[in-house]
Amino acid sequence: MKHYPFVVALAACMALAPCPVRAFLSVSAASFVEDGQAASPEPANRAEMQSMQIPSHGAQLNALMYVAAGAKPHPTVILLHGFPGNERNLDLAQDIRRAGWNVLYFNYRGAWGTPGEFSFANSIEDTASTIAYLRQPEVAKSLRVDPGRIVLIGHSMGGFMAVQGAANDPKIRAFATISAADMPGYMRLLLSQKPRDEAVSAMAAGLAQEGMAPLAGCTPEGLANELAMHTAGWPFMDQIDTLKNRNALVITSDDGLAASNSGFVAALMQAGDTHVTAMHLSTDHAYSDKRVELSKAVLDWLATLK
Repeated sequence: MKHYPFVVALAACMALAPCPVRAFLSVSAASFVEDGQAASPEPANRAEMQSMQIPSHGAQLNALMYVAAGAKPHPTVILLHGFPGNERNLDLAQDIRRAGWNVLYFNYRGAWGTPGEFSFANSIEDTASTIAYLRQPEVAKSLRVDPGRIVLIGHSMGGFMAVQGAANDPKIRAFATISAADMPGYMRLLLSQKPRDEAVSAMAAGLAQEGMAPLAGCTPEGLANELAMHTAGWPFMDQIDTLKNRNALVITSDDGLAASNSGFVAALMQAGDTHVTAMHLSTDHAYSDKRVELSKAVLDWLATLK
């Protein structure tokens, strides 16, 4: 973990600047020293941001932690981005932190400059690695994390990761999806309607259309074949029995994914889950004109978990 080395270096450079520059950029000494005494240090345990790299299967995931104010351990959200992740929902991270939660955002292997190759299997592993990282005692202490209160929130493909992450880890008691993309479930549907090569080609075309420039070590065809290999085990409906006792929030929009998400909600409820909250917002996949409403929905749900 590090605290903005560029800022530290810049401050050191300013200390060497000519006097007029220092005078212009500095507050008068009287603001910092009174009666010969140095001013009090900055408040302890204030809200802050830390950058870090999280180890995952031989790679280092680029990550940011929005640390909430206060000395006590905080409940923590892991914010999972989509495919490829153009909308990162970092406005939600700020809002969630103001509500007293930590928020950890990271990039999967092969995504947005994180080393390695992007794949869905790798992303599932990276989500698990991030959860494990936050549970390490020294990390939890440093970042003021309550390791027993970690919540997964995922947008689009990140919803796929949130469902997988929660299903693979019984200690995750709550998860939320925002326009979740059940990509393996859709692949299973395609395979039921078309020959395998046609189904894979259709899925690959859809993935390519999303824009893959920020992703390394993968092709649309390779990713589509990966989904075809995991149509048993990965689809949301295969996780119902595992997730039926979890607290879930499912938010949908007018992007064509609402029907599959509604089916997921119905299946959870039919299996006996009494802690499912569903909401629909009339907007696009990125919630472009409903950011305030999206934030309120997430914050209201998180408040029920405290």
